Amino acid sequence: MASSSSLKPIFSSPLTSSPSPHSPQKPSSLLSFLHSTTSTPISLKLSSNPPHSNSHPRSKSFAVTNVVLKTDTSPETTSAPSNYSQDLGPPLTKPTILVSEKLGEKGLEVLREFGHVECLYDLSPDQLCSKISLCDALIVRSGTKVTRQAATEFGCLVVNAPTANTVAAAEHGIALLAAMARNVAQADASIKAGKWQRNKYVGVSLVGKTLAVMGFGKVGSEVARRAKGLGMNVIAHDPYAPADRARALGVDLVSFDQAIGTADFISLHMPLTPATSKVFNDETFAKMKKGVRIVNVARGGVIDEDALVKALDSGIVAQAALDVFTKEPPPKDSRLVQHENVTVTPHLGASTKEAQACVAIEIAEAVVGALKGELSATAVNAPMVPPEVLSELSPYVELAEKLGRLAVQLVAGGSGIKSVKVVYKSARDPDDLDTRLLRAMITKGIIEPISSSFVNLVNADFTAKEKGLRISEERIVVDSSPELPIDSIQVQISNVESKFASGISDNGDISIEGKVKYGTPHLTSVGSFDVDVSLEGNLILCRQVDQPGMIGQVGNILGEHNVNVSFMSVGRTVLRKKAIMAIGVDEKPDKEALKKIGEISAIEEFVFLKL
Repeated sequence: MASSSSLKPIFSSPLTSSPSPHSPQKPSSLLSFLHSTTSTPISLKLSSNPPHSNSHPRSKSFAVTNVVLKTDTSPETTSAPSNYSQDLGPPLTKPTILVSEKLGEKGLEVLREFGHVECLYDLSPDQLCSKISLCDALIVRSGTKVTRQAATEFGCLVVNAPTANTVAAAEHGIALLAAMARNVAQADASIKAGKWQRNKYVGVSLVGKTLAVMGFGKVGSEVARRAKGLGMNVIAHDPYAPADRARALGVDLVSFDQAIGTADFISLHMPLTPATSKVFNDETFAKMKKGVRIVNVARGGVIDEDALVKALDSGIVAQAALDVFTKEPPPKDSRLVQHENVTVTPHLGASTKEAQACVAIEIAEAVVGALKGELSATAVNAPMVPPEVLSELSPYVELAEKLGRLAVQLVAGGSGIKSVKVVYKSARDPDDLDTRLLRAMITKGIIEPISSSFVNLVNADFTAKEKGLRISEERIVVDSSPELPIDSIQVQISNVESKFASGISDNGDISIEGKVKYGTPHLTSVGSFDVDVSLEGNLILCRQVDQPGMIGQVGNILGEHNVNVSFMSVGRTVLRKKAIMAIGVDEKPDKEALKKIGEISAIEEFVFLKL
């Protein structure tokens, strides 16, 4: 996507609480969207000579499906670019979006309303890499090959457009099924060659035959629905499909061997993974009924093509109808393509006018949403959080990041952070609480203030692992409103010293806790002290002798130095003993103001925390 000199992964030393000279700003973003109107896998290339490629072999095997969001995390890029606001909100100037393959006009209209759109087709790999270094987003289809796979490592969000072409792909599967059964393609070629061979092209009926749908996702279930309408008996195999959805369609979920062993027709709708690569091979073909017919509109790689040719020659497979191939386009002399009992189409699964328009709009909206910094419900290499869960958890996302940011600032300089525990308190059953998004944001809050790394939902777990940071989670059921997904979030950092001793809990860990109140994140406890302060602006924590006049003394000092106080809360353990005062301030107090606060005799310790 860009030259190797401009894209360098960040691998800093183990985490310490020593803050960088300045808080890292949001790095510049190259939002690269790999788009395909089909579900063909695409790879991601960041550079032709990627740094650290030998030390991170896992990045070489990362496959993306449709869309990529890429962020430059060069250590030398520590300030925000001119077109991005501090909070990764909408760009202040229009971003540049490169479209390297044809996209529907409706999609282009959506993009043009948000940014500058350049449509440049048939770029060479070198031209593409050179061009996208100047762009904020890249949209491609399956024709543009992106080969280096390091999206997760570099914080590149990979999302897809999974719904717009579902019906088109299912319809094409049914079309191939019927065309294969009635020899439509062969008969067409024959009659155009001047022949009339009615007896040669006698077909088979679909009514009463058993169709095995291999992969019961969106497309597979739509194929099953249509096949039932044709009078077929439909069974399905999918280890992840919910049984109630299958029952609602009148489909029986069965084992892999039972599905292939009893089917008259087999329709493939499974993803290509290491587990499914060439899953249809000599061994599995041998388990099928003699004369079975196979349709594939999913992934070419799930079939061992040489094994399929042998099965066709032996009569185990009577016919095959294929829209996808291991290599596309397939070789002109391919025995499989040229086989008289095979019907082929050039990856047309999503190629309807309606699907092209819908996909163009869906992918354009995904691009715009990601450029705005919005979370994606269709992320491939980040927590797959359903839209309804995203909506419900959104108020807690800011709370999670700010708690991580506060906790790490309480760690004394030189104390390496190795172990963090996050406790979620909720009225819901722990199994009903999806916390992956919140864990990522806590990780972001902990890492970014003390390193040059940029952390997002994509690379949070990867970055934590690289830095030797272990984050564990605990879910506790409490008596609170079940309508709220979370009552509170607590962040504990173990085996470290604290620059604010009152932040140490009874078990010896730095501990802070917060809640969402009235839609705003609040700090509710520090160590063993209860407080209640909105997490807006910045925060001053003071441990003091619990006596009258303390709020006034600190407030006067801040007022004299033109520092506006937004919130103030006092928590204490015993009356007239010890107390913590939490003060929300809009500006950072200067050194003189902080010095005066520290000189108040009743204040035993205090700390300024930047949010």
